[in-house]
Amino acid sequence: MSTLTKTQYDPIKYKTPTGNKLSCKGWIQEAALRMLLNNLNPEVAERPDDLIVYGGRGKAARNFEALDNIIKALKVLENDESLLIQSGKPVGILRTHKDVPRVLISNSQLVPKWATWEHFDELEKKGLMMYGQMTAGSWIYIGSQGIVQGTYETYAAIANKHFRQEPGVQSTESGVQSMEPDSRLGTQYSAPSHHGSLKGTLNVTAGLGGMGGAQPLAITMNEGVALIAEVERWRIEKRIETKYCDLWFENIDEAIDRALEARQNGEAISIAVLTNAVCLLERLIERNIVPETVTDQTSAHDPLYGYVPHTINNTQATIMREQDPEQYTELAYASMHRHVELMLELQARGAIVFDYGNNIRARAHEFQERQGPDSLLPTIDCFAFPGFVPAYIRPLFCEGKGPFRWAALSGDPHDIAVTDFTIAKLFPENRALLRWLELAKEKIAFQGLPARICWLGQGEREKAGLAFNELVRTGKVKAPIVIGRDHLDTGSVASPNRETEAMLDGSDAVADWPLLNALVNTASGASWVSLHHGGGVGMGYSIHAGMVIVCDGSEAADERLGRVLRNDPGTGVIRHADAGYDIAKDTARANNLNIADRIK
Repeated sequence: MSTLTKTQYDPIKYKTPTGNKLSCKGWIQEAALRMLLNNLNPEVAERPDDLIVYGGRGKAARNFEALDNIIKALKVLENDESLLIQSGKPVGILRTHKDVPRVLISNSQLVPKWATWEHFDELEKKGLMMYGQMTAGSWIYIGSQGIVQGTYETYAAIANKHFRQEPGVQSTESGVQSMEPDSRLGTQYSAPSHHGSLKGTLNVTAGLGGMGGAQPLAITMNEGVALIAEVERWRIEKRIETKYCDLWFENIDEAIDRALEARQNGEAISIAVLTNAVCLLERLIERNIVPETVTDQTSAHDPLYGYVPHTINNTQATIMREQDPEQYTELAYASMHRHVELMLELQARGAIVFDYGNNIRARAHEFQERQGPDSLLPTIDCFAFPGFVPAYIRPLFCEGKGPFRWAALSGDPHDIAVTDFTIAKLFPENRALLRWLELAKEKIAFQGLPARICWLGQGEREKAGLAFNELVRTGKVKAPIVIGRDHLDTGSVASPNRETEAMLDGSDAVADWPLLNALVNTASGASWVSLHHGGGVGMGYSIHAGMVIVCDGSEAADERLGRVLRNDPGTGVIRHADAGYDIAKDTARANNLNIADRIK
């Protein structure tokens, strides 16, 4: 059972067009074409020969025949038509009208009873489906930068909460500052500020793939020491080459020693070690070393193709995946259970431990449940540490804040410099944003088309989009700008073990919200809209939506941008206000999103 396609990636044939000349019948179609090909650019994609962009097996197209047909379809698509994409394959072109999406995408959708990896694998083997992850199948992945600021914001929130001296914050005997948790964070929040620092802290994690590759840079941007386990050398080398990671070791003890030296000296440095996460955590415990923070961003959501068990090496893993996938999956589950057991042990010793959205807690719990009470397996509370969203990010979601990203279709980095200046000018009072822009310019290398990301809230995204459209209209940038976002956003996802974990009203598993988000973005005139299943956490655990909108300089684009960039985060504000969060209620009232005010 293989997810792989034949090795056919041709860097010349599939090269991303740049400049201001069209190869399609409109800039929206052209933008979709360029972003699709950008997803597969070897600078961006993890395995372009397999059409895999990131996240284990997240693809941009089902197979190369489908990719070629998507390209052909985009080139003939009229400005009043919409292209339908079913799990990475073009299936129809229908007449619609100019102010609706040119492309509508649905990826990996399964009827709930059949929403399992086992059934998905059967369909994929037959060529009937693909796994779109989040931004892989929706054609708006921009490399590791796409997740860097979200990771930066998470670690900044950790620093603000745990590593600054304020009333109510006390130091532990080890010198690590701590605060009482907000009962699994199913509670009210105060808005975060940016005054903490990870300086002098050791932050341990694993995974340097498309998502996890953002971790080392995000930690050092917050002045901390990052120690990251990764089982594949090429992933480490890629992060070193793109300056997301500073140095690496093959020997675990040498890596740990260098990390401890850096912590002692207050260095901001990232250190990768070529080993399995389980092996690194076991060695830390053997040496009685307690990091300040521990998390994980391996692709644990996909036991077969995303996670490598600690009991076998990479060569054995590759062979076993093909020859005995059931045995491989069982080893992966056992390894994940051990992984979570070690994270819990470090938590008991004083580390701040959190799930970074890969569903590793659920995988460990599933394994434990299958083994039963008579098993010799240690029984652990797999959910004894929180997910990162309820712990650190939800206050931002309540304000409509989330990952606003854009790419320069010109291919010219100067266009991003112009947009950076514009964002700074629009929001001069946002010191955290200004600091991020400076750090991004200094530390982040572009992968593929020049791009940027920053977290903007309700009202801010609309303002930024209209300003970008003006830049295109006045020729201050050389070609249109594409605006998109991660599916991990304020109102676009239902994921009970991640974005919607521990909701105040218990609505964690309610999936109406991402569907409403996709529908309202379609009605508002986004350039392309996607609805996916299973991204981030795997089959059966999430439904999520994406949108992209193009700034082509036209007045019609002004209208679409105004609607989409208000309504898209607006669904998130409404969702969190409906769940009872006071910050979201205040944001809704301030932005005329409160339905009670409209119908009274």
